[in-house]
Amino acid sequence: MLNKVNFFFIFFISILPLSFITGPAIPDLTIVFGGIFLIFYSYYKKTYQEILNNSLFKFSIIFWFFLLFISFFSQNIVLAYRDSIIFIRYLVLPIILVFLIYNNKNILKFTTGLIFVLVILVCFDCIFQFLNYDPEFGFGKDLLGFTPDWYGRLNGPFYQELIPGAYISKFGLIGLAFALVFFKNKRLQNYLSIFYLTLIGVVTYISGERMALATFMLGLTFLFIFYSKKRIIFFISILLICLISLFINKNHPFYNDYKILESTPYHLGLKIEKSFQCKENKKLTCNKIINLQPSFVEVLKNFNESPYGQIYSLSLKMFSDHKLQGIGLNNFTYLCENDDRYKDKIKNYNCVSHPHNIYLQWLVEAGIFGIIFFVLYLYFVVQFILKNNFNKFSFLSLANLLIIFWPIMSTGSLLKNWNGVSTFFLIGLCLSLSRLKK
Repeated sequence: MLNKVNFFFIFFISILPLSFITGPAIPDLTIVFGGIFLIFYSYYKKTYQEILNNSLFKFSIIFWFFLLFISFFSQNIVLAYRDSIIFIRYLVLPIILVFLIYNNKNILKFTTGLIFVLVILVCFDCIFQFLNYDPEFGFGKDLLGFTPDWYGRLNGPFYQELIPGAYISKFGLIGLAFALVFFKNKRLQNYLSIFYLTLIGVVTYISGERMALATFMLGLTFLFIFYSKKRIIFFISILLICLISLFINKNHPFYNDYKILESTPYHLGLKIEKSFQCKENKKLTCNKIINLQPSFVEVLKNFNESPYGQIYSLSLKMFSDHKLQGIGLNNFTYLCENDDRYKDKIKNYNCVSHPHNIYLQWLVEAGIFGIIFFVLYLYFVVQFILKNNFNKFSFLSLANLLIIFWPIMSTGSLLKNWNGVSTFFLIGLCLSLSRLKK
């Protein structure tokens, strides 16, 4: 009976990357049942002592109790306690993966293989959408019939969410493990890896997600420097991504064929005019004014006036007023909207739900001790990888963690379902891969 339950549970855990496309319900339910199953399984198999003695598990529990404690000092205690209590589901997810699927080649082969296939499918879906371009409306429908709400951005199979670049850049290197570990033909392995990495980089570029592209290239650079046995693969991939992206930038009409009317660092602050053949009468030229995201250079030049500059400034103000205990988990919007000290800090925009940077979020919402706890958690994760059979799998794990936790980037909130589940699921896979024996 246990073996059957174990099989079905591991199957659902393995298909979590697929469930991220379908919505939040399945990932959350899988994690909850996974925690229950871990307790049952560890008691039945008499492995609970190994779990209890694991340093990452022990620190995760301490981290959780700390969040419960500081919630008592939050600006809105109800909001803070709600998110603190359910945050345990994220902390337990890596433990589930480590102790239920680590060192099981078949399970890891299935999981990494599924990720490999899913990443490729998302890439081709985005390419189809990219090629389905109309100068008046932007990129068209994907293979599922989804159309992006923003001109010049891709949503792929994620309905209204503009996250295909983040998805493939985060999961890409885990999928690469499938090619590097389980393909025995070296020539096929190398060619497939180059194709796979180049595909991810180019699609991330055309998705319009600049930060996802930057962190993915950072991960490849890390592997190029430290993974010496496969250095040529990462070098060629980086080179091809740059050349193909440059070619697309110079030749695709989206990146050309327009006149800049206004350029500011504000959200959708780049105003352009597109000229194209009128659909009613192709002999005539029609014009359309379109608002796009400002250029990266424009944002840097006027960072304080940009939305990120204003959000970060507000975040630091909140932190300076609540240094030790923070404002409380998920209290950012509440304080921004209800406290006179912060209402006018964000101009031209509504209050956002979080500081848009993982480290800044912990600093603001959990205070000095909160950011210390979070950094220590990452330390235990890295220590786990370094201490357990360090090999080629570990390089992929560290590079993937670098992509996820690079400090100088805008991010989603770890309290939100998609970002939280995907992040801690990837942590678990990184830990599991690092324990895979040669």
